[in-house]
Amino acid sequence: MKTLEDLEKKINSELTTKINRTEIKHSQLYIDIDKKDLIDVTLFIKTNHETKFRQLIDITVIDYPENNQRFEMVYLFLSHEFNQRIILKYFISESEIIPTLTSIFPAANWMEREVFDMYGVSFKDHPDLRRILTDYGFEGHPLRKDFPLTGHTEVRYSEDKKKVINEPVKLEQNYRNFDYESPWEGTKYIKEEIDNNDKKN
Repeated sequence: MKTLEDLEKKINSELTTKINRTEIKHSQLYIDIDKKDLIDVTLFIKTNHETKFRQLIDITVIDYPENNQRFEMVYLFLSHEFNQRIILKYFISESEIIPTLTSIFPAANWMEREVFDMYGVSFKDHPDLRRILTDYGFEGHPLRKDFPLTGHTEVRYSEDKKKVINEPVKLEQNYRNFDYESPWEGTKYIKEEIDNNDKKN
């Protein structure tokens, strides 16, 4: 398509019942759809000779833990021929299973595995859905907003056992107390010591 406006009109006219909303922003076309229409919309933008979005750039998720539909799925597509980008979005709940795009874009394989690992979103008919960034036996999904910043377990080398071990995270007490003072002004105990020395002199 010559312009993003032409592309927006084309998609809205061809996929009227499958498009909830479109918007041109930051020189990209944003499209809101429902989960059930993902495959149809993706096939259209890839195979139609007037769109030709033949590269899947990325799949990611935005987490809204306070919402019933917790996750916003986000797909980024690129048309090399027209130098245009589409961002496809829809919301799902935490327990929903969504269709895989691996049969349309083989590159979706690792992207979906990353989303599964980091957010816990499952994909129906994915050929090899297992963790890709975290280790075997890892608990939880690190990019969810309710995941603890320190994690659940830590890996360290045990001098006693002469091997690498997993154990629950334990924060030492001196890492729990902070005075939030600027390091340039000095910490509280240093200030008190200086004040006491000044009084003696």
